[in-house]
Amino acid sequence: MNLTSRQRAYLKGLAMNIDPIFQIGKSSLTPELTQAVSEALEAREIIKISILKNCADEGNTLAQMLAERTHSTVVQVIGRKIVLYKPAKEERKRKIVLPN
Repeated sequence: MNLTSRQRAYLKGLAMNIDPIFQIGKSSLTPELTQAVSEALEAREIIKISILKNCADEGNTLAQMLAERTHSTVVQVIGRKIVLYKPAKEERKRKIVLPN
């Protein structure tokens, strides 16, 4: 999903007010973590993830890999924080309405 700059800015604004719900550590991206992120995206649509200092992988690389595996969109990567977005499959469950 390609976001316009306006949509990305809107999502960044929403992400400012949420806390990270996952941490990526030494074991990096495990199948369990990927599954949990996917489930959280379905429930929340936008999530923030922290990368711990003991994780050797680069933030942008992790973000791209997670986005591919969960079929989501990388909103932003700032330092050791990743923000991912994925609209809910069912339209009636969608909480976030993107501007056009």
